[in-house]
Amino acid sequence: MKKHWYDYLWVVSLTYLVLGFFNILFAWLGLLCFFIPLIISIVSGTKGYCNRYCGRGQLFGLLGGRFGLSRKKDIPNWMKSKVFRCGFLIFFFIMFFQMLWVTYLVFAGTQELRQAVTLLWTFKLPWSWAYHGTLFHPGVAQFAFGFYSVMLTSTVLGLITMVLFKPRSWCVYCPMGTMTQLICRVKNRDA
Repeated sequence: MKKHWYDYLWVVSLTYLVLGFFNILFAWLGLLCFFIPLIISIVSGTKGYCNRYCGRGQLFGLLGGRFGLSRKKDIPNWMKSKVFRCGFLIFFFIMFFQMLWVTYLVFAGTQELRQAVTLLWTFKLPWSWAYHGTLFHPGVAQFAFGFYSVMLTSTVLGLITMVLFKPRSWCVYCPMGTMTQLICRVKNRDA
């Protein structure tokens, strides 16, 4: 089977996580993983990003498949259900908007910069080595800390489900996948 350039996008996902570890401002690059799937689904009416370009899904496939870090069990039906997937999407949106609110407060000067990455929305990991100030407003860094928290948390959840179930089990309930699926349904209904 011939490999294409997009078969190696897992390297981008891994590089993103590593760069954010050393300089939190690289977390802004994660917005590409947020907007590109939406644009593809809006323009084409397909989940082309999920099926072909998602580096995170590729990374889970590689670790769980080729490296055998997966039990390769079916994901439970409740995790496949529309209720769970939409509920998880709503929960992720709440966490995302909370992150935006904290960023706004830092920009407004009513709150100090929090140099911590929150893992699984609970555990604050001190991340001060990854930020030493810049010419930018501290709110820029606050967004980076928050967005990196979202990306790291979703990666950890993906790794957990990869180990427990099939390699790309995260893809079943990924908030971005759920969102693009909803966009595709609306777009294709209108066509």
